[in-house]
Amino acid sequence: MSGWSEAGTQPDEDEHQRFNRYLQQLEDVCREDEAELVRVILRDPDEVMAQSAVARHLDRRSRQLLTDPGFDDWFHAMATEVAEHEFLVRRLHDWMLLRSIAVNAPWRPEDVLAASDWFQRTAVQILTSPAALRLLASDGRTRRVRTAADRRLAEQRR
Repeated sequence: MSGWSEAGTQPDEDEHQRFNRYLQQLEDVCREDEAELVRVILRDPDEVMAQSAVARHLDRRSRQLLTDPGFDDWFHAMATEVAEHEFLVRRLHDWMLLRSIAVNAPWRPEDVLAASDWFQRTAVQILTSPAALRLLASDGRTRRVRTAADRRLAEQRR
């Protein structure tokens, strides 16, 4: 273990300094220590800041692992650590749905349409599935999503 100190650590650090330190630690952490580091960060007294740092990490790591066979194991390890944080649980589930679409695993259109605005915007940016993009182009929640999905479909046809 890299010797991460418990949340609230250095008395002279404000939440901005801790946030930046957490982001750096999360970027540098090895897979074996990742879950423990997430657990330590989520004990920080500034819950909003800690969850924000972990959410950024989940987004970055999910993008890296999206089509990797190790995604499922990583997902379950992270789900255990964030289980008591509703926002982080929802974000992880959004990534699992994105993964299902990206690797051509079964997914349900109603799940895509019920997903968060963040999910729909992210799906349009990273997915190549014509079925998912057509669904978002026709029934996405916002005009922004529908337009972006339609644009992605047009790019695929070229």
